[in-house]
Amino acid sequence: MKAHIERMLRAMVWADERVVRALANCPAAQEESLPLLSHLLAAEHVWLARLERRAAVRPVWPALSFADCEALAVENAVGYAAYLEHLSEADLAEVVQYKNSKGVEFATSVVDILTHLVIHGAYHRGQIAKALGRAGTPATETDYIAYVRTVDNR
Repeated sequence: MKAHIERMLRAMVWADERVVRALANCPAAQEESLPLLSHLLAAEHVWLARLERRAAVRPVWPALSFADCEALAVENAVGYAAYLEHLSEADLAEVVQYKNSKGVEFATSVVDILTHLVIHGAYHRGQIAKALGRAGTPATETDYIAYVRTVDNR
């Protein structure tokens, strides 16, 4: 399971990088997409902080500039790579206690948090793809299967 989770998170980072590049090349889509990209990347930041049992420094719906998003995408990529490096198979079953953005307490397993993270990002990257299309730019492919076929083809 750990190897599969690692692969999905590498695909998440790959997809984030592709979306950031696509938006860099299509400023017309940025106005609509920037709040979504900011949220997607901030949520990744918040979940990593929860997994590492530390306070997040960004809210889940921040108002970030495009440059801030570029920097946060890199920060998240580095952070998740470091987190996964020390994650064991047994750690996946560990339960993390945290409060959501409304202050409600929850307890969720690491594997469920990481699975949610991947699915959540895919949802918002799909919204960004629609904005790119409305701005006249073909959406960049960010599906997991595209990652598997082109980058991590075993």
